[in-house]
Amino acid sequence: MNIAALREQISQAHQHERQTGQLEQRLEQQLPHLHPLIQLPEQDARGTLARFVSAYIDQVPELLEAAYAVARQAGIEAQIKPVLQIAEAYFLLPPSELQGHVGLDCLLDEAYLAHRLVEEVNDLYIRHFSQPLIPLDTTVANLIAHQLIGEAFANQLDEVVHHSVDEMLDDQSFAAESVEQYRDTLCSPETGEAWKRWPCLSRQWGVELGQSA
Repeated sequence: MNIAALREQISQAHQHERQTGQLEQRLEQQLPHLHPLIQLPEQDARGTLARFVSAYIDQVPELLEAAYAVARQAGIEAQIKPVLQIAEAYFLLPPSELQGHVGLDCLLDEAYLAHRLVEEVNDLYIRHFSQPLIPLDTTVANLIAHQLIGEAFANQLDEVVHHSVDEMLDDQSFAAESVEQYRDTLCSPETGEAWKRWPCLSRQWGVELGQSA
């Protein structure tokens, strides 16, 4: 895992944003067109959205680093490392749909891919093990990011994620003789305790989804 390279890429994107204000400009244009269920404070709505995007992007290396540390401690590194490497590759070697993109607002696309991959894998693990691999619910955050990216392009990115998961994991992946032992490890108190050392994963972003009428 090249977490340092991820952080450096994100740091450069933040520097680009300070120089250009590209993300702030994009959000300013999007504010009047956001889905009405996205709830923002009346004051500093654009700033709140900008902080959300920054936190969403900044969380990716922390999430991957935490997941890798837990996988090593819990003895499930062989199963988890390929998943994390794909998420990492979205940043360091983005798919053709994202090549040439520069800046914090464009890095939102790569962050969405990484978060959605983890979300899809979590769903798969819930189906097979009745609990998530990573106890972090980013569903609302991903829905908000989906809206900010735009329906058409975000749907394309979702297809990239689905293809990656289909190529990487299927029912046969869970049919090995070690599955029961793996299940016990996944549900172990040691795994839960390891996650408690990463409180940053419960970060509050200040953007919520309201209830439909």
